Amino acid sequence: MGLKEQITEDMKAAMRAKDAGKLGTIRLLTAAMKQKEVDERIEITDAIVLVIIEKMIKQRKDSISQFEAGGRQDLADIEKAELVILSGYMPAGLSEDEIKAEVQAAVAATGAAGPQDMGKVMGVLKPKLAGRADMTAVSALVKAALVPA
Repeated sequence: MGLKEQITEDMKAAMRAKDAGKLGTIRLLTAAMKQKEVDERIEITDAIVLVIIEKMIKQRKDSISQFEAGGRQDLADIEKAELVILSGYMPAGLSEDEIKAEVQAAVAATGAAGPQDMGKVMGVLKPKLAGRADMTAVSALVKAALVPA
């Protein structure tokens, strides 16, 4: 079963269980998926769904920090609950050692020699690591690997 079908089944289960919090979050996700299909006139794949989920997770993290800074713990708690539900659809993350190994392999495969080749290396890594690693951290590791010693 694909990710899109899994999300639809989870929405049905949340309806049956009368779980309003989970149902609301899943409806937001399905709306974002549908919007992507309509805007780009495509049938979305699991990879596209993962990108949408990653974007929603990033939005939730930003909202949590803003709400906590503003003293609105009640709203931060709602965002945290949504974050947990959305994170459940992401594939298992890679360890830092696995990410470093992927970075080294990509640097070797592209023949990158310096910081000017960072785009080439990231182009190879992004499809491999999308959804399984924080791309900001990956970018920092690539930058460190490309800086001349």
